[in-house]
Parts: sequence; C-alpha cells; structure tokens
Amino acid sequence: MAADKLGGGPRNAFYDRLNQLLDEIDFDRKLEKAAEPFYEKTGRKGLPPGVYFRMIFIGYFEDISSQRGIAWRCEDSRSLARFLGYAAEEQTPDHSTLSLTRERLPMEVHALAFELILSAAKDKGLLKGKTIGVDATDLEANASMKSIVRKDNGDDWREYLRKLYEEETGISNPDDEELRRFDKRRKPKKKVSNDDWESATDPDSRIGKMKDGRFHLKYKAENAVDLETEVIVAAEVYHGNVGDTSTIEDTVNSAQTHLRDAGTECEVKEVVADKGYHGEETLDSLQNESHVRTYIPEAARKTNRTWTDKTRRRESSYRRNRRNTLGVRGRRLQRLRSERVERSFAHLCDTGGGRRTWLRGIEKVHKRYMSAAMAHNLGRIMRSLIGAGKPRYAAVLAERLCFIYFTIEAAVNRLTGFRTTLTSHQEKNRRGLLATCA
Repeated sequence: MAADKLGGGPRNAFYDRLNQLLDEIDFDRKLEKAAEPFYEKTGRKGLPPGVYFRMIFIGYFEDISSQRGIAWRCEDSRSLARFLGYAAEEQTPDHSTLSLTRERLPMEVHALAFELILSAAKDKGLLKGKTIGVDATDLEANASMKSIVRKDNGDDWREYLRKLYEEETGISNPDDEELRRFDKRRKPKKKVSNDDWESATDPDSRIGKMKDGRFHLKYKAENAVDLETEVIVAAEVYHGNVGDTSTIEDTVNSAQTHLRDAGTECEVKEVVADKGYHGEETLDSLQNESHVRTYIPEAARKTNRTWTDKTRRRESSYRRNRRNTLGVRGRRLQRLRSERVERSFAHLCDTGGGRRTWLRGIEKVHKRYMSAAMAHNLGRIMRSLIGAGKPRYAAVLAERLCFIYFTIEAAVNRLTGFRTTLTSHQEKNRRGLLATCA
C-alpha cells in the first residue's frame, strides 16, 4: 500500500499542544547540540535525544513502566507516532534503541533537559523556588532476593546454608528438603545484611523493607518539590539503605543547582521535611552551610535533651528549627508538604509507572526517574494551559464539554418549544462531534 493511501489517524489534542510547548523552548535543538559529542559521525543515524525523551514522557503519561511496553504503545498508536515525529510509513524506535540511547547520553544531558523544562515552568509563572518540601520513597529494584550472594566468597543462599548445615551436623550433600527444615529451625534466625550480601544481577540495589512490609532489593528516590506550585525542582536516586539525614543536603544542593543552571532567579530559602530528616548535624549543616531555614519536626522523646557534649552552634540550630516548626507558618508548611510532596510520588510511582524499575544500576535508574520527573513538570505546565495534566483527563474534559453543550442545546429547545430541522451538513458535524467525544 502506498504511503499516501494510509489513513492519518485521529489527532490527540494533548500531545499536539505538548509538542508546541517543547518547540517554544527549543527543546530538540538545544539537546541535539549538547549531545552531539556523544554520537558517531558515520554509520547508522542514532535516535535523536528529543525523540528519546518523548518516549519516556509517554511512559509517564500512559502509565507504562517498561521500555518494551513504551515501544509497543508507540508502534500501535498513530497519534503517539505523530507526537514522536514519525510518518505513517516509518517505524517507531525499538526498546533496545531506548537502552542504547540512555547509555550514550550522560547525566549532564538529562540534567540539561530537566533544566529546560524548569525554565519553561518559570516562563509560565509556575516556579517560585523559595520554599521546597523534601521527602523520599522506595523504588523496587529489578532484582530478586534469590539473586543475592555473599560479598566475601560469592556463595548464594543455598551454598551458604549447606556450609552451615555441614558445620552443625557433619553431614555433607543434604537435599533441598533438609536444608529448608534446617533453615526454619536454626538459631539465630536468618538475617541478611547489606554489609555481607549483595545482588549478583544488580549490585547497586540494597536489601530493605518496602512500604507494604516486604523485604526486597530497592533504591531510594527523593524529591524536592516547590510547595507553592508543585513543580519538582530535584529528583534524586540513592542507594536503598542510605538514611534520610544523609541525603537531604545533597538533594537541596541539587535543587539549588538546577534552579541556577535553568537561568531562573529563584533561590531556595526554606526547606520542609518530616521527622525522619531530623538530626542535629543535618540541621547545623543546612542552616549554616546551605543557608536555608529549616522546618523539620523532631520525634517524641521521653526525656529532656541535654547539651553537655554539643557545640553552641549546633544547639542554636536545633532551637531555631524548633521555633520555626512549632510556629503558625511551620504548621501550615507541614500540611502542604504532606499533601503536595506525597502527591508527586503518587503521580510518578503509582500512576506514572515508576514504582517498579526495569533497569539495573543506580545511574540508569536515576536517568529514568529524572525523565519521569520532567514529564511530571510538563504535566503541571499543561494543566495551566489546557486544564489537564494528562491525556486521559484531557479526554474527560472534552467529554464534559460536549455533555454541557448538548445539555444546553436540549434546554434551549425545551424552552422555545421549537426544534429546527438540521441540514445534512449540520447533522454530519453533529455526529462528528459525538464521535470525537466518544
């Protein structure tokens, strides 16, 4: 079949408007210029960085977590292929092309794309940057607990049990049933530590307890969100066993760097977090080195705190943070943090396909998560432009608009008691509008 005989397919108003937004900020040209040193001059033409990022955006907007699912969806939908810039006779990129492009583009190019979208949010009046909320969540790693091995000798769990069994009973070569009974009754109870064990398939992942109570290999994702506009100004990924007090300063510094490199005049002046981030050294560092005002509540204590072995500056930082948190503004900011920062995780992980990672290695997971955060910020901009932050909600708005139109039309007809006879052209337009709503 000739290409000009193929149908164009229905257009998607959301993705068409999103392409206009990306064209306004010169997204493709700036990324291609930055990524030019990482592409070979000869050979087959590589995937443009703008197309690569658009496919990751589709994964967020369509709630698709895996690259295979994203590639299949783009190949199946003509409107998504048009969003990527492919004609009807052209084939959209494969999932392996996404993987190769991610490895080719360094973190600096991903950070540039993130900052371009932050700059667009600033131009639309959606970025203040003064007060940010920080919180973290767990990402399930693409590795199983069955893949863990000892760091010292590389033994897996079965070999580890077999050696313990031989040491205790003196019997060699036990079968699987004997090992299971031994593992169930042995003392002390079985425990695995990140100091002794690691995943053979994903060494960067860490053993930890997930939100639902399961122990799994995981990563830790941490967001810094503008509490006034809900725009994500930093999206970081750390090892799953790193404490909150060890990462908040890096996340705040990353947010300040993104705001500065994006060409905005915004500056982080206030940091709001939950009690898991409370620590004397952390408060001292944030207030005196990062020069921000902290609103971090402390956990309940049974005894009064003593300051016999602490410096005067650390005590002052602690008491200053306590006054800030217990004030009226501090309580209001805590309510905003619990509402808006948690909402960003709901969009990224629960409805954006980011809770389960299908990549291995902390750098790859970080690139994927940062790209999803870019899509989230684009959704915030689109919401201010057309009233919908995702294509499904844009379709719901169109349906509501059509319902209101026909309701008003029916009410007018009842009031006048007169219904005009539609011409064939008017009836065709009416049926087309109904089909669009459907």
